[in-house]
Amino acid sequence: MARFELKLPKMGESVAEATITNWLKQVGDKIEADEAVLEIATDKVDSEVPSEVSGVLVEQLFGKDDLVQVGQTIAIIETDSTTVTETVREVEAPVAVAAIEKTVDPEASGAKEAVAVPTDFSPDYSGSEKFLSPLVKNIAKEEGVSVAELESISGTGKEGRVTKNDILEYLKDRTSQPVVSAPVAAVQKTVSAPVAQKAAPVSVSGGDEIIEMDRMRKLIAGYMVASVQTSAHVQSFIEVDVTNIVKWREKNKIAFEKREGEKLTYTPIFMEAVAKALKDFPGMNISVDGDFIIKKKNINLGMAASLPNGNLIVPVIKNADQLNLVGMAKAVNDLGGRAKAGKLKPDDTQGGTYTVTNVGTFGSVFGTPIINQPQVGILALGAIRKMPAVIETPEGDFIGIRQKMFLSHSYDHRVVDGALGGSFVKRVAEYLEAFDIDRDF
Repeated sequence: MARFELKLPKMGESVAEATITNWLKQVGDKIEADEAVLEIATDKVDSEVPSEVSGVLVEQLFGKDDLVQVGQTIAIIETDSTTVTETVREVEAPVAVAAIEKTVDPEASGAKEAVAVPTDFSPDYSGSEKFLSPLVKNIAKEEGVSVAELESISGTGKEGRVTKNDILEYLKDRTSQPVVSAPVAAVQKTVSAPVAQKAAPVSVSGGDEIIEMDRMRKLIAGYMVASVQTSAHVQSFIEVDVTNIVKWREKNKIAFEKREGEKLTYTPIFMEAVAKALKDFPGMNISVDGDFIIKKKNINLGMAASLPNGNLIVPVIKNADQLNLVGMAKAVNDLGGRAKAGKLKPDDTQGGTYTVTNVGTFGSVFGTPIINQPQVGILALGAIRKMPAVIETPEGDFIGIRQKMFLSHSYDHRVVDGALGGSFVKRVAEYLEAFDIDRDF
């Protein structure tokens, strides 16, 4: 018998630790290769950790709610060292998929003998945006599967994870068509705020219902308190005439969806304007680390989105200033859709340099949002409403009906003064009001 150390896998460039939320397997349970053993949570997203081998769980080195670093051993699995599945953890001696299939189904007729395969194909799967188990990586390496091909496989595991069966099924129907992989953007680690534990309150009247916050709500509460305690929040407000944007969207939304297969909402239009304004005012695209200011090279826009349980999360559009309106719409719809389905990956919420939240979705005219640390600004988009307005013309002024909204800009007064904070939100408004009603998409 051999003992295999199950380690916490790398989940993204910026994710260094995770909390164990649930053990799916207990000591003594049998485990199949690539079967989920436990559930973990980063500061934003939940994931499963699969086993790389088949065997029996003999030891759990951490308990529920323990914090584990990437690379730490979290469990011991006892395996039969004579099985082929044991060797998948030896990088020096990978095995052919045919041998793995033979091990999985030893009674299958016509199973081929394992044949040695050259090992000079060494792609770097660490750059993949998908979570890949070591077993899947070994199979991919053995069969010469590129990172781009792995990115194209639709996983059936939790959060779209590619399982052993997924890649084996893909290899059966594998074609020679090239696939373009998405670029990997630089990300930064988000500082989490600890939440103090306290005894559950007791209802005095006996009629009150006492509900403990779920894990995500506790994290959000910690972030909000920490942000207010860290940054000197101040706000600037500006009213914007978005009549041209409303007319343009109404005229083009059906054609846009037919051509691009994506719904056209107001959000990508607003995000486009924010990205342009950040290029004009790089002093808003910064973070603070103690007494140091870090100027960000990339413009990565966070967008507040709803989770299935009603909580909010902030996935990030990487390099937003490099996207045209179609690209921005696709990014907004993709992240928003995966947030609602609970399928965001850890890196989807990392690396943001500025955040936008649409409070108008809930009917709010404007709001005073709390800064998403360690950023220094956040913009709230109010509801669009028909309003009477003074319209200036060469023939004189008159009253007309216009589509208007408020922009609410919260910024960190430690490093952003009123001139910069106000000028930035004014520039966003100028881009929106100058929107070309005849532009193509």
